[in-house]
Amino acid sequence: MTCARSWRRLAAGLCLGLALALPALALPAMAQQSQPQPQAAAEATAAATRNGREIYENFRSGLAEPECEAGGVSKRWRQHFATAPKRLAADDDLLPLFGYVVDALRQAHLPTEFALIPFVESGYRPGARSPAGPAGLWQMIAITARNHKVPMRSGYDGRLSPIDSTTAAVRYLKTLHGMFAGDWRLTVMAYNAGEYRVLGALKRGGQVARNANPEQLPGLSDITQAYVRKLHALSCLMEQADDREEWLHSLDRPVPRLQAVTLPPEIKRIDQWAARTGQDADQLKRLNPVFADTIGTRPARLLAVAYTGSGTASGGDAVAAMPAQASPPASPAPDQPAVTETSRRHTVRRGENASTIARRYDVRVADLMQRNGLAGNAVLKPGQLLVIDRLDSQADHVPGEAGSP
Repeated sequence: MTCARSWRRLAAGLCLGLALALPALALPAMAQQSQPQPQAAAEATAAATRNGREIYENFRSGLAEPECEAGGVSKRWRQHFATAPKRLAADDDLLPLFGYVVDALRQAHLPTEFALIPFVESGYRPGARSPAGPAGLWQMIAITARNHKVPMRSGYDGRLSPIDSTTAAVRYLKTLHGMFAGDWRLTVMAYNAGEYRVLGALKRGGQVARNANPEQLPGLSDITQAYVRKLHALSCLMEQADDREEWLHSLDRPVPRLQAVTLPPEIKRIDQWAARTGQDADQLKRLNPVFADTIGTRPARLLAVAYTGSGTASGGDAVAAMPAQASPPASPAPDQPAVTETSRRHTVRRGENASTIARRYDVRVADLMQRNGLAGNAVLKPGQLLVIDRLDSQADHVPGEAGSP
């Protein structure tokens, strides 16, 4: 800023005063920008964690068969998995990983009984290997993994990535769930034995998927027959943990919220990412056994605590680690209505029918069935997803009832 020599002395004084005042006026704004933002930091921390009870409740609310009637749970498998709830609460790797799998299943609108499959298959260990060939969290054999688009190449076995394997497992379960009329029991039997064996058993037994009795399917192995009982026993152990205040108290703590994070190209090792984000390098390595000493494959996705900060690449550009979804949002099946963000949804449970569900949500049975593209006398199956609210701004009217509310 300059002042012409021809100005009067008063003008010069005003000019000088303004020049001196401008930096002072700018200081508060500059200081405000340089001040740490405690609220933003707190929000970032909250987004990176959630309460363990939230994970448990999310699991419970997604069960297709939450009832645990006396005598309806296998004593053998209840005893076999008796320590599973305590391990879920105490293992710092297991509870976040369990939450990640539950989230993926809820996003795909699948029963959360399926989140118990890794308990049975691998004990929820992403690096588990079987001498018979299966590997990873979901214990897939190589041919199954390739058939379901798990990356398998030299130096990279996607079965050992909880991201790749969970994406594939959820996609496969989604297919099976639709193939077997939304029956979660037939779905898990098919996951264990293969869909064609279960389809053959249904044919030999003169049964159809929509009203099958899985316990009476002929020609399936004892392991496959027991699969449903194992998962139901596990589910009931967790469901009945409501009475165990000590167990629930142990869940009542902040738990990392895991997401698939795409690494910047300059990150070559897991410990580099751990140092940048302040995460536990050893835990990241346990969660991501697909990567050994170096991260060679690109793009590289790491299962880690969600990170929304930025680092500086060698060229000086800011690099943001963008979290990726565990699995893409599932498209509704052709015979299922689209679900809007504001629609209430209900997963049919054993013993429920259209009338009891309609009463619960204060809607008419005819409206409920029409909104879900179902005939008025259709039989609802456990695990079936129903849309409660109408899907657009137009009122739903049952034919012959024009003018009804």
